[in-house]
Amino acid sequence: MKVYVVMGVSGIGKTTIGKSLSQKLDIPFYDADDYHPEANVEKMSKGIALKDEDRKEWLQILAKNIEDWSKQKGAVLACSALKESYRQCLAGDLKNEVVFVYLHAEYDLVYKRLKDRKGHYFKANLLKSQFDTLEEPKDAIKVNADQGIPEMVNKVLEKINHV
Repeated sequence: MKVYVVMGVSGIGKTTIGKSLSQKLDIPFYDADDYHPEANVEKMSKGIALKDEDRKEWLQILAKNIEDWSKQKGAVLACSALKESYRQCLAGDLKNEVVFVYLHAEYDLVYKRLKDRKGHYFKANLLKSQFDTLEEPKDAIKVNADQGIPEMVNKVLEKINHV
């Protein structure tokens, strides 16, 4: 079964789009933020950007879950997946079962969203580090995040149905 990884920088709308997509596809939704080790959450809440070494355990946990979900009814996972190496780790040997959905927007739009977001440990001052880290995927479904949620979800569904 397919696992759809809704990816992009923090504040781009991964969770919102992922939840809506999971409802439309009638498969479970998961948020990668819920799988971060406590040390990672603590760093980010202090405004410290994560390094690749910090992400290693987290990516391994997610990869194992993706494997399990693909054997069940599939899933939608909201996950930054900023680098190609992260996406390779997440997909593992399941290249045909894992579909990346890349939400794209300009820095200023995302920064404004983050400044307005309440109750999340990721601080707006970390956004630049995410844009600096981002390696745009070449093989993902790409959707511009400057439009409404229904339009974005419909574009993803259209592309899924034509893949």
